[in-house]
Amino acid sequence: MSLSPAFLDELRARVSVSSVVGRRVKLVRAGREMKGCCPFHNEKTPSFHVNDDKGFYHCFGCGAHGDVIRFMTDNMGMPFMEAVKQLAGEAGLEVPAASPEAREKAKVADSLTELTARAAAWFQAQLAGDAGTTARAYLDRRGVTPDIAKRFGLGLALDSRTALRSHLKDAEGQALLEAGLIGTSEDGETYDRFRGRLMFPIRDRRGRVVGFGGRALGDVQPKYLNSADGPLFDKGRLLYNLDLAGPAARQSGRLIVVEGYMDVIGLAQAGIAEAVAPLGTAMTETQLALAWRLVDEPILCFDGDGAGVRAAIRAAGRALPLLQPGKSLRIAALPAGQDPDDLCRSGGAAAFEAVLAAAVPLIDHIWTSETAGLELATPERRAQARARLREAAATIADPDVRGLYQAEFNRRFDAAFLAGPTRAAWTPRPRGPAGQKWQPPIPGASAALKALVVRARDPLLTAVLAGLLLRPTLADAHADALAGLQPGDADEAALLSAVLAATSDRGGEQALESTAMADHLRSMGLDGAMRRVCAANALGFSFARAGGDETAAQTDFALALRQISARAALQEGLDEATVQFQHSLDETDFEVQQALRRDLESLDAAMMKLVESRRAD
Repeated sequence: MSLSPAFLDELRARVSVSSVVGRRVKLVRAGREMKGCCPFHNEKTPSFHVNDDKGFYHCFGCGAHGDVIRFMTDNMGMPFMEAVKQLAGEAGLEVPAASPEAREKAKVADSLTELTARAAAWFQAQLAGDAGTTARAYLDRRGVTPDIAKRFGLGLALDSRTALRSHLKDAEGQALLEAGLIGTSEDGETYDRFRGRLMFPIRDRRGRVVGFGGRALGDVQPKYLNSADGPLFDKGRLLYNLDLAGPAARQSGRLIVVEGYMDVIGLAQAGIAEAVAPLGTAMTETQLALAWRLVDEPILCFDGDGAGVRAAIRAAGRALPLLQPGKSLRIAALPAGQDPDDLCRSGGAAAFEAVLAAAVPLIDHIWTSETAGLELATPERRAQARARLREAAATIADPDVRGLYQAEFNRRFDAAFLAGPTRAAWTPRPRGPAGQKWQPPIPGASAALKALVVRARDPLLTAVLAGLLLRPTLADAHADALAGLQPGDADEAALLSAVLAATSDRGGEQALESTAMADHLRSMGLDGAMRRVCAANALGFSFARAGGDETAAQTDFALALRQISARAALQEGLDEATVQFQHSLDETDFEVQQALRRDLESLDAAMMKLVESRRAD
């Protein structure tokens, strides 16, 4: 079966090498790359490197080298098509059926990129020539230096209906049409699509020119014109400047999404290189996925006018269904009437950095958008806002994120708009000499906290440990998350420590199987602890049952770990708030404690739904 290079490129772009290699190799960040012990040969000192920007892995010890597909075929022993199908399933792509037409389409795409590259070079030459005087003057007024213009490949389309067509006279008209370089009138006459415009080459993630954006230099509409969608160009699947912004974003840990080409270029002129822009449309699901491959929380920074505000709201709505644990957005609000380019030219990079520093999380942006002006509104309008908040949270596909959004919206709404039950202010009884106000003794904080955290065994944590005994390989895949757990039960604490130590001691070797792990734990005198933990497991999760679907077991295990971590963070905050209230007996501290208690109850309710949905029939 033959697959087109375009499809395989899309597959590699959607699935990072580190996400697949990380299932077999424990990777750690090393600058722009990640490294670990090579899975292709035995080694104790890591020499295996993964570079997501360039899309490959390489071992400096044995020379193993390849992309994400090659890793699955060489390391996992999968046939090529099976590897492609599995990756396509993870990326949400449909594997195209083998056909002569598909092979022909791949050849066409290759020839089209040659044409767009030639066109880009010709546009650059026109900008540098005598005809580019007006365009160069415009760039100078916008503060774009020749070096920046060259970095972004800016060019000029002559104000002619045939200039580019004549330059590419050896190319067939149909190819030029599919490349988006020419158009056809109603009478069948061809003409240059871009005329009298400053040209912005649009490159894919690998740096290949796949289309153009053109800004009119005169009083012509539309002001901005993109290549027509075709075999090579799809504006909903591209981000302007992604090829240059990707390495900068990985280095800085942030990615900024602005509205237009000149915003990106203006930021680059100010020294901010990690900026991209959609191509005249609201952010699409594919564009969000491209951004999330680089950073966990891209910053959306749209213009400070009404259109920019609406664009931010649309992007937030588009992102909600796609949110995953750790993957979200931040929204930066520009001053009214200014765009990033204006701000950088007037106040420099510092002015724009101040805007980014004030960016708010996605949940805060949605809350503010839906509740602005409701303080004095009628109950009906408040109810309408609450319904919209519930509808927004309900669109989130991930159950953990959805549950926490719903709980947070409920908590905020109750605190802002619903009066709590009237409670008489507490008045301490006088003690001691007449007129002297009695104060409660303040116990040591550490003793109070110790008393609070002594709790019964956590059933979800017990299930996780029972799953580790049955599937020790899960310890290697989730070592960092497991190391952060703090079991209150002595048996569970001893078992977790022993399993993690056994996993760590083996380095890059294959993890112990269930029987070997049990023998190892018995040799440490933990036989009784194993029996007690397995007997105490009352939840029927797939990862704690023998047999069944291994993929489902791995998914359920990761879900359970996330629930435990989220609950632990809330419980720690509640413990501290309870101690604080016991010390102060202050009304404000009481309200803080009760708010945290409600948050914990909401999370517990979501956790029980998860348990019921995942337990054995």
